[in-house]
Amino acid sequence: MAKQRISYVDPVAISDPAMLEELDRCRREGTPRPESSAIRAHVPACFWSFANSWRDIFKNGVCEHSIKELCRVYVSRSINCEYCGNQRSLKAAKTGLEEAHYDDLLNFEKSNRYDERQKAALAYAEAITWHLETDDAFWQRLHQHFSEPELVELGCFVALTMGQQSWLRLLNIEHHQVLAGTSDGMAPGFETSEALDRSKASADYWAKQKGRL
Repeated sequence: MAKQRISYVDPVAISDPAMLEELDRCRREGTPRPESSAIRAHVPACFWSFANSWRDIFKNGVCEHSIKELCRVYVSRSINCEYCGNQRSLKAAKTGLEEAHYDDLLNFEKSNRYDERQKAALAYAEAITWHLETDDAFWQRLHQHFSEPELVELGCFVALTMGQQSWLRLLNIEHHQVLAGTSDGMAPGFETSEALDRSKASADYWAKQKGRL
């Protein structure tokens, strides 16, 4: 395993009950899982800035959560953030998002897994992630499917998750290392450390595939 670059804050060393409750929520619900939160816990302001923004913009907000979840994993697949890409939103699953919806994210325009609203959102995430030039037709497409408040929220969310994932990718953190023992919020095949190792060793593992096609 690659060397971890920033240590976790041991929950035992945390005295703030609100921070401990947030870490436990991460353990119970995932997305994010506790490891990334335990990194941010080195600086409480960073911990809460992310936790509050994630709650308000990703978990809640004006645009449906399942679309934001697709955009989140689109970013993971694009920049190869394995830690984030191997998580799944329980809330999105409860609204009908299935594992198959994650399979074609990098080829979303050609896929029949997504409706036109989902494809427009993913095109927005693509343009932000890959620094693409946009034209009037691009923005007409977005405005056809989303209100301006929804576009603001989607843009802010993609920027938030892309920045965090770009950073976490460098740290070489892994699942099942902080408050281990639960599989909530993990992708199928990653529920335990042993299952995670098997999945990552597979030739079909998504992070071994090419990026944007």
